[in-house]
Formats: sequence, C-alpha cells, structure tokens
Amino acid sequence: MTKTDEAPVPPRSGPAGPLFGVRVLDLSAYIAGPYGCSLLADQGAEVIKVEPPAGDNLRKYPSTLAAESRAFLGVNRSKLGLMLDLKDPGQLQALLALVHEADILVHNFRPGVPERLGIGYEQLKPLNPRLIYCAVTGYGESGPLSGKAGYDQVLQTMTGMATMQGKAGGPPEILYGSVVDYYAAALVAGGVSSALYERERSGLGQFVGVSLLRSALTMQSARLVWAEGEGKEVGRDMRSGGITGIHPTREGWLYISANTPHFWCALCEKIGLPEMAQDERYDSVRKRNQHQAEIVPRLHQALQARSALEWEALFGEEVPCAAARSVEDMFDFPQVQAEDLLAVYEHPVVGRYRGFKNPIRFGRTPGPAPFAAPTLGQHNPGLLAKAAALKKDLP
Repeated sequence: MTKTDEAPVPPRSGPAGPLFGVRVLDLSAYIAGPYGCSLLADQGAEVIKVEPPAGDNLRKYPSTLAAESRAFLGVNRSKLGLMLDLKDPGQLQALLALVHEADILVHNFRPGVPERLGIGYEQLKPLNPRLIYCAVTGYGESGPLSGKAGYDQVLQTMTGMATMQGKAGGPPEILYGSVVDYYAAALVAGGVSSALYERERSGLGQFVGVSLLRSALTMQSARLVWAEGEGKEVGRDMRSGGITGIHPTREGWLYISANTPHFWCALCEKIGLPEMAQDERYDSVRKRNQHQAEIVPRLHQALQARSALEWEALFGEEVPCAAARSVEDMFDFPQVQAEDLLAVYEHPVVGRYRGFKNPIRFGRTPGPAPFAAPTLGQHNPGLLAKAAALKKDLP
C-alpha cells in the first residue's frame, strides 16, 4: 500500500447539509451514477466510492494531468475511496456489512450483473429493507436493448439529438460535454431523494431506475409531442431562426437572444438599425424567422463595428447576450467568483487544484466543505475496519 492508501476516514467540516447522516454506497463508474452521488455529497451525505481493483475506467481517460484523470476529479468530489474485489467472498462480505447501515446504493452495472455478484436489489432487500437501491442503465430495465451497454453519445445519436444539433442538410453532430450523463446524474440525485422522502412515511426502501435513454428523451420533452394527424416530417425544431444564435463580430463570436418585442427593439437600436424594429414584416419571432435571409446579413454587417466583448458591454441588460468564452475563463469570471462556485482542493497525488462546488444553494443547511476525489482505495483501512465492526454486531 502507498501512503495515500493509509489515509484515515476524514470528518466533514462545516455546517450540516440537508442530507446530513445519509450514507451512500457508490458502486457506479464513468459519469451519470458517480456525479449523481457527488450531488448527494454536496448536500452533506457521506458517500463511499467502491471501486474494483482496476479502478473506475474514468481514471484511465486521456488527461493533461499526469497523476490523475481530470474527468475523474471533477465527477467524484467529496467521496471516500474503497477498493473491493466483489468476486472475492471476503471482500463481498465487507460490502454487505456496509449495506446494513447504508441508506442508498447506486450502481451502473448492466441488468443481470448485480445478481451474479450477489448484490441485486432482491438479494440486498432482506439485509436492509430501508435501502434505496438505484440502478443506472443505458436503456432501462426491460426490452430488447436492456442488456446493452449505453453511453452518452450513443444515446444522443440514437434519440435524435445529434440529428437536431446538426445544421440543415449537414451531418448529425454530437454535443460534447456528456449532457445526457449529467442530466441522468441529476435524475439520480432527484430520484433517490424522493425515495428517501417517501421512506419517512412508509419506513421502506425501494428500487429506483434511471436510464440514459430516459434521460435523453426527458431532455427532448418539448420535441416529443406528436399530435394526431401530423405527418412524420413535421418540424420539431424549437430554434427561433437566425437572429437568436451565435454571430461573428469584428473579433470573436457573440450569442444574441432577441425573441421578445422589447429585446428585438433594443437590439435594433443598439446596432444602429432602428428602422428594422418598426418594420411590420419583422414584428414577431415567426416573421423574423421567415425573413432571416434579409435580416441576418444586415445584423452581421452591423456587428463588425465592435468586438464580441465590446458588444456584450454595450448591450448590457438591454439585450440578452454572451461573448463566446473558453471554460478556462470561468475560473476568474466575476459572476462565478461572486457566487462562490469554486473551491481549492488538496489531493494527495495531484496536489492543489481549483474545482467546482455549490450546485444548489440552501439557506439554512448550506452543507459542509467539499473535498477532493479519492485515490484508488484511499480510505480502505478505516472503511474495512468499520465493515468488520459492523459484521460483529450483526445477528
């Protein structure tokens, strides 16, 4: 063992969060399940990340950080690290001991795998009837694809997101950033929290299912409306035409949203084309969409007078807009600093780094301070000792 493997279980410092006292076993990998558990940790839950000897595969993803995957650090904050080989009977028993006092267990094994490992819901329910058991799958719990591995961009492509993201007449395009995974993570945190609330009434836990397929379709609820009598090729794009969107400026790119009459008029005034605001051919979003071939060239010509940052400052609160920035710009962005959205983390291998915190604001129970994602098996000694003590107390 390395010195980092001998780290004691650290106490959380700071005020209690709304999930103080809730214990979570996170057996999931990649993003959806793990980040859902980090959202629970943000709210004060104690989260134990249980990894196999090879570790979460996200640790092995390409990263410009030499010591650890940047993605793993960002997805697994504020967790304790436990390495277990669940195919080893003794180590499986350690997990089962922890299950007895757990409130939530999250995994993203394919259907059938948990049962083979001895940790299916029906197998764990007798050990802890109050357990909230959350399974994150690619395609759900039933159906012809239920046993298939699912990944964010596979689901984007399958469910129409990539086709809709692509330009008219062009190829489908992926929206990078794992949006389906992160939305599924929010469903994990929301789903198990609702189950915890219901448990206060019934005293019983339950199975909670989250799938990437349901996540991808939930994100498209406004598109998934098909009225009787409509053809298959009916337009489902909610974009309002060429005016609202990203536009070139003298330097840089600027996103403009000008759908309401007030913002449309303000935009026309600010760019020096007040006559467009008075033209009844352009006095609604639908009309402007129909006449975008006339409007957009004039808009682009006007925007060449200034840079994106200059237009952003000039528009101020009168025209919703944003200059296109890199994510690196967010570290020192005034609004991010004012909202206190970044913390300084200390990692035993990576060292000091800045990372995200505080996705939800609670007035009375703000929650404890976050801490860095664990190294593989970092808290094994303390957690295994805890499991052994629990086994002694079990009937």
